[in-house]
Amino acid sequence: MKAVQFNYSFLRYIFCKTVGTFLPSLYWNSQLSCLHYRDIPEPVLPNNQWVKIKVKYGGICGSDINLIFLRDSPALSPFTSFPFTLGHELVGVITEVGSEVTHLVPGDRVVIDPILSCETRGIYLPCSACQRGDFSLCEHMTDGHISPGLLVGTCHDTGGSWSPYLVAHQSQVFKLPPEIDDRNGVMVEPFSCALHSVLRNPPKNHDTVLIIGAGVIGLCILAAIRALDISCRIIVLAKHDYQAELASHYGADEVIRLTSQNRYFSKAASSLHAKLLTPIFGSPVAQGGADITFECVGKERSIHDALRLTKSGGKVILLGLAGILNKIDWTTVWLNELTVKGSFAYSTEKFEGKKTRTYDIAIQLIATGKVDLSPLITHRFPLEQYKRAISTAINKGQEAAVKVVFEH
Repeated sequence: MKAVQFNYSFLRYIFCKTVGTFLPSLYWNSQLSCLHYRDIPEPVLPNNQWVKIKVKYGGICGSDINLIFLRDSPALSPFTSFPFTLGHELVGVITEVGSEVTHLVPGDRVVIDPILSCETRGIYLPCSACQRGDFSLCEHMTDGHISPGLLVGTCHDTGGSWSPYLVAHQSQVFKLPPEIDDRNGVMVEPFSCALHSVLRNPPKNHDTVLIIGAGVIGLCILAAIRALDISCRIIVLAKHDYQAELASHYGADEVIRLTSQNRYFSKAASSLHAKLLTPIFGSPVAQGGADITFECVGKERSIHDALRLTKSGGKVILLGLAGILNKIDWTTVWLNELTVKGSFAYSTEKFEGKKTRTYDIAIQLIATGKVDLSPLITHRFPLEQYKRAISTAINKGQEAAVKVVFEH
C-alpha cells in the first residue's frame, strides 16, 4: 500500500533547514526532504488485543505541519520511531480483530484515541498517570512491546492515517453511532483536544474568555465551551475573514481581526475593558484583561499577546504547540501572578459527576446535536495528491482552508 512517511536523516534535515528558508516547498516536495510517498507493507497486529482499521478520512493536523517544517523541538525525538507513517486524526472501519478483542467486530465504524500509553503497550502495572486516567501524561511512551511513539502517527509499528490502513489497541477504539457522519467523525480527535483543555480549565459563566487563533483548535475551543453550555463572554482573535465568520457561527461574542499589531492589540484591550499603558519603548502594556486566555497558535506574537491580555491572577492555557521560541517577555507572568498551563491531547475528565474518557464526551456532544463540526472540513484530497493537500493546509489564507483531510 502507499503511505506518506517521515524518516529523519541528519543530511536531509540540514539541507531542508538551510535551503527551505528560501524555498519552503522543499520540505514536502523534494526527494531530499524527510517526507516520502512510498510503498510499504500493511501494518500487522502487534498481538491479539489489537485491531486493523481501514481509513476513510485522515486529517492533517497542525502538529503534522510543524513536523514537516522541522519546527519541533529535539526534545520530542525520543518519543518517535523512524520511519513512521503520519496521521493521528481519522475515521475508519475495522477490517480485522485479534482473538482477545472483546467489544469490536469487523465492519464497526470507529475513531481512535491515538495516545500510546501503558495498556496499549502491554504494561500491566500502569504508571501513576495512567492509573489516574491521565493517559496523555503516560511515563512509558518509549517502553513495552511496540516501538517508541507518543501516539499513532509517530510510531513505526502502528502506521498512521496518511495511508489506507493502521492498527490500534482495543482500548484506543471508540465506535461511532449512526448519528455521527464521517466528517464529524474525523473531527472527534481535534474536538477532544479542545474539550480536554476546557474541562480541565472550565470558565465560569461570568468570565471573559480570550481565544487567540481561529484555526481548527481555536474554533474547537469555542465550540466546546458553547456545547458545554457555558455562557461566558468569548472574544476571538482571527487572522482571516472566513475564520471570523466561523467564529461567529460557533458562538463568539466578538471577533477581532488581526490587522496591524497596534490596532488589533488596542481593540482587544478595549474589548477586554483593560487600560493600555505606554512603556518607555516596546509594546503597550494592558492593565486588566481576560480571565482565561486559550492560546491556540504557538508563535512568539500569540504567546506575547496571551501574556499581556490576561488580567492579574488570570490563567493562560497553551495549546498552540509552541516549541523553541525567542523574545518572549515573561514579565507579566510574575508581575500579574498569572497561571500558565500547557494542554496536550485528551485523557479522562470529570463530566456530569463522573470520570469519563474525553472521546466519549466528544462523541456524546456531537451525537446529541450539541455541536456540528462538519463545516470545518473545507478540503478533501486523495492520498496521491498529498503535496497539494499539504500546500493547501499551509496556505490557509490563500485557500480559505480550515481542516484538510485525505479521503481514502
